[in-house]
Amino acid sequence: MVDRSATEGNLGFHPIMRSESLVSGKRTLFSIAALRKSLLVRNALWLLVGSGLRASIQGIYFVLIARALGPDGYGAFAGVVALVALASPFSGLGMGNILIKNVARDRETFGESWGTGVVAVALSGTLLLLLIVIASALILPSAIPVVLVVVVSLSDILFLKLVDLSGQAFQAVQQLRETAALPVMVSVFRLFAAIVLLIAGSSSPITWGMLYCGTSAIGAVVAIGMVHSRLGAPRFRLAAIDENLKEGLTFSVSLAAQNAYNDLDKTMLASLSTLGAAGIYAAAYRIVDVSFTPVRALLFASYARFFEHGAGGVKSAFAFARRLLPAATTYGIIASAGLFAGAGLLPAILGSRYVSAADALRWLALLPLLKTGHYFVADTLTGSGYQWLRSAIQVLVAAVNVGLNLWLIPLYSWRGAAWASLASDGLLAVGLWLAFWAVYPRGSSA
Repeated sequence: MVDRSATEGNLGFHPIMRSESLVSGKRTLFSIAALRKSLLVRNALWLLVGSGLRASIQGIYFVLIARALGPDGYGAFAGVVALVALASPFSGLGMGNILIKNVARDRETFGESWGTGVVAVALSGTLLLLLIVIASALILPSAIPVVLVVVVSLSDILFLKLVDLSGQAFQAVQQLRETAALPVMVSVFRLFAAIVLLIAGSSSPITWGMLYCGTSAIGAVVAIGMVHSRLGAPRFRLAAIDENLKEGLTFSVSLAAQNAYNDLDKTMLASLSTLGAAGIYAAAYRIVDVSFTPVRALLFASYARFFEHGAGGVKSAFAFARRLLPAATTYGIIASAGLFAGAGLLPAILGSRYVSAADALRWLALLPLLKTGHYFVADTLTGSGYQWLRSAIQVLVAAVNVGLNLWLIPLYSWRGAAWASLASDGLLAVGLWLAFWAVYPRGSSA
């Protein structure tokens, strides 16, 4: 028999329904509601602090490697990372999201869900690594060495996915301090690696790629050890992968499409324009990514809660999202305005070779607001069982993004990529909100 009281206490379910007294029930409801609110705020703060530290550390090593590699070298590295990002969501077959959903609703499923995720990453990651190396010969310019593709793939397809899965394990049980700490740990390792690169005086993307891969490997070992010691050992049942494969792949497709319209333009710039243009654009986009950190922290903190509320239907999930949207939207407006106003500082930070990155950042400044406009409604759909609908819209937007980049990049280089990115995020926001209002009258989960 599962101890439901312990499970519900950890995950924030309402035991009020078992109360025999209406008066005491109201008091319990008030205290539980307050606890739930404080837990969400506390988790969001942990992630905000963690994301802030991570962004600060990443900012330092980003400046170091951008200066060391130059626009061409950084463009080569960014192009490979973007290509790998297209395949990385299929490493693990979406089992990390299944872990969050299952454990958020029943803590007793943790051991099997964790074991299933580890096996899925190991098997699918190995196959994907081989496919990426083959695809890189057809997609990337010959100036980018295969060794760089191999080490970045090992890092992001295998090692970093195990770190991500470990973070999802802690996220599922609402221990978001650990979820926040794991990416910070990897970023600290990479900062030391960037310092080594600087001391060595190397400007080789291959050298940085090897250091990058090594830090991910160390992070994976530490992360898995943390999960094992604090949450429990994995239980392996290969049949669980097959049972959850269909739903898991909807999460993988969704994230792959998201990575496509966020990152594929960098690979396409390296192929259709120049490595320098890819480096300029990637540097500007990196700043946009950092500016979105507070909203991303809130999204991570609330993700498991969307599944809890979504069990009661799409209206329940949206009622939860509606509590978060005003603050996030306000921040999105401030961040977009700040990026536009402060873009001129970028060459002073990265060096004179990145003068054009200031213009690129001004073009991309609207993205934090656009992203805020679609992420919360997207998680509303996911939490209430409409992940397949979210994935379908994201795939459509990714296809539009690829078409726009094929048309605009040869004509306008990084400016074409910026136009395509803005159009794609705007289209995604419109599509997701239309889909939400289409299913909203049903009220129930899919």
